[in-house]
Amino acid sequence: MTETTSGPARGSRSKGNKGGKGLRIERIHTTPGVHPYDEVVWERRDVVMTNWRDGSINFEQRGVEFPDSWSVNAVNIVTSKYFRGAVGSPERESSLRQLIDRVVLTYRKAGEEHGYFASPADAEIFEHELTYALLHQVFSFNSPVWFNVGTKQPQQVSACFILSVDDSMESILDWYKEEGMIFKGGSGAGLNLSRIRSSKELLSSGGNASGPVSFMRGADASAGTIKSGGATRRAAKMVVLDVDHPDVEAFIDTKVKEEEKIRALRDAGFDMDLGGDDITSVQYQNANNSVRVNDEFMKAVESGSDFGLRSRMTGEVIEEVDAKALFRKMAEAAWQCADPGIQYDDTINHWHTSPETGRITASNPCSEYMHLDNSSCNLASLNLMKFLRDDDKGNQSFDAERFAKVVELVITAMDISICFADFPTEKIGETTRAFRQLGIGYANLGALLMATGHAYDSDGGRALAGAITSLMTGTSYRRSAELAAVVGPYDGYARNADAHKRVMQQHADANTVAVRMDDLDTPVWAAATEAWQDVVRLGEKHGFRNAQASVLAPTGTIGLMMDCDTTGVEPDLALVKFKKLVGGGSMQIVNNTVPKALKRLGYQQEQIEAIVAHIAEHGNVVDAPGLKTEHYEVFDCAMGERAISAMGHVRMMAAAQPFLSGAISKTVNLPESATVEEVEEVYFEGWKMGLKALAIYRDNCKVGQPLSAKKKEEEKKAEAAPAPAAAEKVVEYRPVRKRLPKGRPGITTSFTVGGAEGYMTANSYPDDGLGEVFLKMSKQGSTLAGMMDAFSIAVSVGLQYGVPLETYVSKFTNMRFEPAGMTDDPDVRMAQSIVDYIFRRLALDFLPFETRSALGIHSAEERQRHLDTGSYEPADEEVDVEGLAQSAPRQTEAPKPEVPAQPAAVAPAPKQAHNSTELVEMQLGLNADAPLCFSCGTKMRRAGSCYLCEGCGSTSGCS
Repeated sequence: MTETTSGPARGSRSKGNKGGKGLRIERIHTTPGVHPYDEVVWERRDVVMTNWRDGSINFEQRGVEFPDSWSVNAVNIVTSKYFRGAVGSPERESSLRQLIDRVVLTYRKAGEEHGYFASPADAEIFEHELTYALLHQVFSFNSPVWFNVGTKQPQQVSACFILSVDDSMESILDWYKEEGMIFKGGSGAGLNLSRIRSSKELLSSGGNASGPVSFMRGADASAGTIKSGGATRRAAKMVVLDVDHPDVEAFIDTKVKEEEKIRALRDAGFDMDLGGDDITSVQYQNANNSVRVNDEFMKAVESGSDFGLRSRMTGEVIEEVDAKALFRKMAEAAWQCADPGIQYDDTINHWHTSPETGRITASNPCSEYMHLDNSSCNLASLNLMKFLRDDDKGNQSFDAERFAKVVELVITAMDISICFADFPTEKIGETTRAFRQLGIGYANLGALLMATGHAYDSDGGRALAGAITSLMTGTSYRRSAELAAVVGPYDGYARNADAHKRVMQQHADANTVAVRMDDLDTPVWAAATEAWQDVVRLGEKHGFRNAQASVLAPTGTIGLMMDCDTTGVEPDLALVKFKKLVGGGSMQIVNNTVPKALKRLGYQQEQIEAIVAHIAEHGNVVDAPGLKTEHYEVFDCAMGERAISAMGHVRMMAAAQPFLSGAISKTVNLPESATVEEVEEVYFEGWKMGLKALAIYRDNCKVGQPLSAKKKEEEKKAEAAPAPAAAEKVVEYRPVRKRLPKGRPGITTSFTVGGAEGYMTANSYPDDGLGEVFLKMSKQGSTLAGMMDAFSIAVSVGLQYGVPLETYVSKFTNMRFEPAGMTDDPDVRMAQSIVDYIFRRLALDFLPFETRSALGIHSAEERQRHLDTGSYEPADEEVDVEGLAQSAPRQTEAPKPEVPAQPAAVAPAPKQAHNSTELVEMQLGLNADAPLCFSCGTKMRRAGSCYLCEGCGSTSGCS
């Protein structure tokens, strides 16, 4: 907090007013005299990212420096997305320190130049605290900050833009140009086309106007061309039309008709998957469409009365329509193709802080930023799991005080960024500098709720979410008032002061009447109440520095950067996740939030282990041993057997919305079996509950996505299957065991893993690779020794039946259980288990270099060579051809019985998960509705109203 001239408060302090001494910054995490970089363990890693479709390497940078606590995924994404400079050049960033310094030092310098800090010491504390929070993944700025700040290119910091267009050809062509420049920079924009006269109105020359839908075609083609001309993601754009526009029905139908075209072309044999060769012939695919409805229309729907469509030129009603039929048409279109979404105009403008300057008519592409035309918003999101704490007795609490201090720090930094930021158009720059719109938000809400034992769709879960959101926005506006005391209110404040103060009181009133539920949310509500009281008091005296403070964004790429389990306001995707491992490989793990939730719910350690084991095997909690059925809901997820209902998502949005300046980026998912009536219910209840915007997606409603490969395979199989009457003789092939001769070469290795001693004898075929393994542990008769005996027999039989050694290596390396730890083998210094050690040793002894290198397994000599030369491979003169041939894996083809000649059947490649979405598909037998990533080929997952690739961090919208 801040102490202004009006009285004392906690935290950082400000003195004076405009032209005064600036803020005094309080330490939150750092220690005087110690730089945050000196408090973490740094390590070097290699980042090699491949395209899963063809195995090609699409990014490689070796020897990058990160804290050892950062996950492989976070390191990969930050290195590939945010490090600046040409790869391989001396200018290329290679350490997280360089990236954070590039940004933080720019912010500090601008803050000092514009009078934000009381002293150089306060500026240094600001620098250190901001560095600590970024270094420890407490929060992150939006992607444009990491792309641009501190570089020689324009210092664009905003991810969200709103444009405007008037009813003139000059304005329409300006729209195309401005939108194109924003797309070129990798951002997205939204606008409302309702000022353009309808096709039912006349031009001054006497002919009929083209109408906004026709001009959408040109903009859509432009977006598609710019996207394909240099980016690997679709252009992100939002197109809005008011419900009283005479062309609203044509607008609603645009994508429905195109979806019918996609189906017809697909059935004719054209490639209509997203990214397919023929999808470009389809129009209106580069934008999200939303209808802007008002209370008059929704009340007409409720009462079943008529509603007037109005001329754009005169405002007169030129046509009466049945409101309920028009609403039904919207729902039917959304049911068929997910568009249009809906925006609630009167609700949006009821919470508008600057109505004297102009109405809010549109949003950014993901629907969270809503403010004046020709404006922008820079975003930052906090990682909520960083504020969950456990005391010595195992009790949980949300650290509201520290959360508020971090919010103050981040809001201060975000406002400073506007002082030096560049903008894509002059009009956007003018509006943004005059109103200084900010969008602080959070990620990991779904993980936080599960970890604290709250069901996502529960009163307790909604109370905690509402309390945190209220505290965040209240603290942000309090800091905004304190900044106004130091560097002045935003330029547009004087004209809009009464409206701005009215909206602050609305937020405070909503906080007052909110329901408190339990020991977790009640203290957070208390802190939020105090913050809103300060907002009203300080705002009355100083005004506010920012017209807008908070939104809930998708947090796609930056959510991965912070190692968040869940994005934005979303619930967890599933209970079992896909995790990449250092050194290569991957494994599936049960979410870390599950044991925390079970502990919060009162389960003992033995029960927790049994439930976690059940989840690991089945992917859900149904029939988990010892788990009470009333606790099932805590573990409900976005996908799976116990998926959260559509209204559960709507209710969560309604819990957070009264405490946000902007809106929420979120798509409400419906099952494929959902009806049009259910879509109507979601859209109608969204209005009743006070949401600002809403979009739905019914599973498998769109054809133009590579989602239904499984279904297509099943259809092809069904088509190709012969009729029962024409049954043919089936020839079954069985593997044949190839036994070892009586005398065979072998290697015996003694080993120690985590203090447990053992011996491994690996016997080979004389000329054809490994054939059997014997494992003996030092403690004969123990359970471990018995299991190792049985395990070695099973592996040996598998090898003799033709199972390749590399298959065993890929399955059993990185398996974690005790005993684990240090070994006495110089080639394998650490092992996560005895099984992990055994198969690493076997790989080194029996697999060729190329095979095990792909699995991330190298000898000590090879690792040293990599440090010296940058390559694991030996120089040409060092290659022992004879040795490589001797250690090559044996051919595993078993002799086949003679059969009549016939065409060979092509066996599909075994299914392999490359991220959490694909893992859920495999576990639950589902097809997740998401496109494939254009960069790395893996299936993306929904993040807000956009899509996010876990593999490389690419998004389909704002980030």
